[in-house]
Amino acid sequence: MLHVFTTNTIAPLLLSQAFLPLLKKAAQEKPGSGLSCSKAAIINMSSTAGSIQDLYLWQYGQALSYRCSKAALNMLTRCQSMGYRDHGILCVALHPGWVKTDIGGTLEDKSRVTVDESVGGMLKVLSKLSEKDSGTFLNWEGNVMAW
Repeated sequence: MLHVFTTNTIAPLLLSQAFLPLLKKAAQEKPGSGLSCSKAAIINMSSTAGSIQDLYLWQYGQALSYRCSKAALNMLTRCQSMGYRDHGILCVALHPGWVKTDIGGTLEDKSRVTVDESVGGMLKVLSKLSEKDSGTFLNWEGNVMAW
């Protein structure tokens, strides 16, 4: 569990802290109010498996370490959104979908999204984020996810 938390929760925290001076600078140099990805943003890659309300596919695998680390990442995102709002930094947790990868399903599985679909969807979502979205948990299609 410690290894998974280090990867999924602690590393994003340390990375955002390391880049915080640059994020603040970018936000200050971009005129206008409001938050957006074109100004300064922290996008944490989460997972629906981190939802406390919706224990997605519990019957197929509990994955406790992974689920707990992603729930903690979601809390980190909420905290960052509150702590960095006054600095002009948008913060969002983003679920890429259940992507067809070596660990995310086979190419024959029609219920999962391809890498191209996921990335394309996430880029579209990121381009539309605004102040109202900071501190939210969204999926690759822009839908609000259950905490």
